[in-house]
Amino acid sequence: MLFTNRAEAGRRLAARLEHLRGQDVVVLGLPRGGLPVAAAVAEALGAPLDVCLVRKLGVPSRPELGMGAIGEDGVRVLGQEVLRAAHVQPEALARVEARERRELERRATRYRGERPPAAVTGRTVVIVDDGVATGSTARAACRTVRARGAARTVLAVPVAPPDWTDRLAGEADELICLATPPDFFAVGQFYADFAQLDDEDVVAFLHQAAGRSSADREVEVAAGAVRLGGHLTVPPDAAGVVVFAHGSGSGRHSPRNRFVAEGLNRAGLGTLLFDLLTEAEARDRANVFDTVLLAGRLTDATAWLRTQPAAEGLAVGWFGASTGAAAALWAAAEPDARIAAVVSRGGRPDLAGPRLPAVTAPTLLIVGGADLTVLDLNRQAQARLRCESRLTTVPGATHLFEEPGALETVTELARDWFTDHMAAAHV
Repeated sequence: MLFTNRAEAGRRLAARLEHLRGQDVVVLGLPRGGLPVAAAVAEALGAPLDVCLVRKLGVPSRPELGMGAIGEDGVRVLGQEVLRAAHVQPEALARVEARERRELERRATRYRGERPPAAVTGRTVVIVDDGVATGSTARAACRTVRARGAARTVLAVPVAPPDWTDRLAGEADELICLATPPDFFAVGQFYADFAQLDDEDVVAFLHQAAGRSSADREVEVAAGAVRLGGHLTVPPDAAGVVVFAHGSGSGRHSPRNRFVAEGLNRAGLGTLLFDLLTEAEARDRANVFDTVLLAGRLTDATAWLRTQPAAEGLAVGWFGASTGAAAALWAAAEPDARIAAVVSRGGRPDLAGPRLPAVTAPTLLIVGGADLTVLDLNRQAQARLRCESRLTTVPGATHLFEEPGALETVTELARDWFTDHMAAAHV
């Protein structure tokens, strides 16, 4: 017997993958049996974990014999030799595939809920299973990941037949296996404990991994029909999470908002920085001032955030800069917004003018003392607010708060506002 159980196999496999530590890696487990192995690998590498959904296509008369496999995004791999030997007709193949497609969709909903698949574009993706037999599911997994834009794929398993590299040559950039015993018959023969897993086991592994990896990770935010890049940070025992709405076409890499976010993280607050617009949308300057569009994206991103295990039950606040502040206040006027507090930095609340009286979230307006035009716009906007509000100026600061100590002051003001109001929030 080679392995005590899948978890032990995963820890041993992780040692062989140590060269990937520190890289932009995501680990994908093949459910159900691959999840315990993949979870141990993801934990050891400090990488996020998700499922790579594939389904074996079993020969109708012998379901245990794979004649191919399917994956998400329409991927299909067929074993022509098995198809010919088993005399499988096209109609029978189509029936099996339709049934397995339905099961694939069911599992995607059960395992991920509303959460989109882990972002793999441009990243190193480690595909993990508890072993390889025919190789059809592993091949489908590799092709699915490639179709989603992975920069590099690594297929890693604890055990496989001796000829496994011949079967899977060219499907992944790197093939890693701990043992290829000559007496290989089935994966389960090499585990002392090879208990079958159910859907609840898979969901539990994903939730547990999300709790570990959500502390500081790149994410893909679902906002309607688009996917937007983001960065989620949730410190242990966070009091709440602040979602940043960037302004003037900037995105999650805005140095000023990242500075503020890091200060909030040190104070025990989570943060979500994300791109309000796609690259193509950002090239059209009209989108930068489309308050309704930006507000909708902020609302969708917040709904996505509330599905994440790390943010479950936490109060949510919005930090808006420039036109992003207008989007935050526009969205905060929605009756079901459930926002604990709003902070505007050098914002344009006037662009949310018609909706200002409907805002109920406590709102802090921070303006540079030397930013006279914007200061006047904020004074007029505050006069229209009916919620708890405060207008605070940072002496000598201009619109971008580039003066020494200005951003530090903004960070302290935002920290105190969010901390005070999130502590009392009920979500």
